[in-house]
Amino acid sequence: MYPAPIETYAAPTTLAEALQTLASHGSDARCIAGGQSLMQALKSRLVQTKCLVDLQRIAELKGIAVDDSGVRIGAMTRYRDIAADARLNGAYQALVDAASHVGDRQVRNRGTIGGSLCWNYIAACMPPTTIGVGARLELAKRDGTRRTLSAEDFIRSPLETAREEGEILVSIHLPALRGKAGSAYKKWGLVTDALPVIGVCAFVQLDGSGSCTSARFAVGGLASGPRRSRAAETALEGVKASDTGAIAAAAKAAAAEIETQGDLWADQSYRKQLISTLGTEVIETAFARAG
Repeated sequence: MYPAPIETYAAPTTLAEALQTLASHGSDARCIAGGQSLMQALKSRLVQTKCLVDLQRIAELKGIAVDDSGVRIGAMTRYRDIAADARLNGAYQALVDAASHVGDRQVRNRGTIGGSLCWNYIAACMPPTTIGVGARLELAKRDGTRRTLSAEDFIRSPLETAREEGEILVSIHLPALRGKAGSAYKKWGLVTDALPVIGVCAFVQLDGSGSCTSARFAVGGLASGPRRSRAAETALEGVKASDTGAIAAAAKAAAAEIETQGDLWADQSYRKQLISTLGTEVIETAFARAG
């Protein structure tokens, strides 16, 4: 099929110009980032819009910056650039894991982290990963004000977020960490680099003795949207990399806590088994990267 008629196409070069264009068209406007999901929805007429605002020319929405305050990733930063940035290794390597296996080469070359978060597809990798590493998202409004909220608060049920009409996601922020920290993400799909049936992200922070002082554990591919497992996070407190039984028990606690769905790709019990198996692997990898 072909998209319904699009009356206006805008390609602003500044954030202010993009916000002004959105404001002038109201609910009739949509932003397009990489377009890997939106264009399919437009072609099938699942989504219709009168104005398309292309964000690709806005330099301030691109790039990765690392300083003493932490990491800033522009919302229009492509998967390929995240996958290739060694500065994320260790504490935020889960983002590298996710970006390295999103779709195929075309998707990784065109798709953006901000586009993925705002689309929030049920089987996307970036929503659970940003929740898992504790990211905060910055959004801008036309009046010049900005607000920041956690990825967990921004990401809601599939295809739903906390972004308000006229807002643009500007950047993703990761805090500077002291001491040892590591993260990992892994997904399972029917074929290599397929959309995940289940995706799991784990983050651990260790003290000087190698014991876990805090952890985050998030799961994607759920009908209710990405979810953290507080049971797994609590179970990991005080655990060391050598405590393989405790690590496996934490992953099993997550599988027991998180509600899964059954469909053509996997039933509920198989999804829970995936959470347990993948969870054990990513926790072990996160410990290794932290060490």
